[in-house]
Amino acid sequence: MIWTILKWVILPAVVIIIGLALTGRKTFHVELMIPAPAEQVWAVLTDTASYTEWNPVFTKVEGEYKTGGTVKNTVVDPKGTVLNIEATIVTLDESRELRQTGGYWGFLTFDHQWLLEPVEGGTKVIQHEVDQGFYMWFWDSSWIEPSYSKVNEALRERVISSE
Repeated sequence: MIWTILKWVILPAVVIIIGLALTGRKTFHVELMIPAPAEQVWAVLTDTASYTEWNPVFTKVEGEYKTGGTVKNTVVDPKGTVLNIEATIVTLDESRELRQTGGYWGFLTFDHQWLLEPVEGGTKVIQHEVDQGFYMWFWDSSWIEPSYSKVNEALRERVISSE
């Protein structure tokens, strides 16, 4: 009896959950050009103490941006829900890339990058994120790209006003 339940109920359920965890994946990508050098954009982006003054989504960052370090991001979604998300800094390449990852493997993980590319007339700012896991099949993530666009626009305004 127990082997029948294991073979026909529990084992298939585990396989389905693992399959959903491995295939749940979404990519978010937004870009914006800021008419300032990458160093100036980087200075604002990495000044986490001032996020409360300009950043509409990442309203607070506790910890220091350093490779291998951990930060706690306070994120506010469009409904006003406050999320505290811990991230590990994987890459910190001054004036070029800030990459942070976190989450719980299988359930929900994120790999978020800020990329700064010098272009004629300024800097192309890119936010690129890949989220993976079981929860991606059920989570309404439609607010992510519009929110990241708002952050990029707010970053542009902050950089321009700090000149």
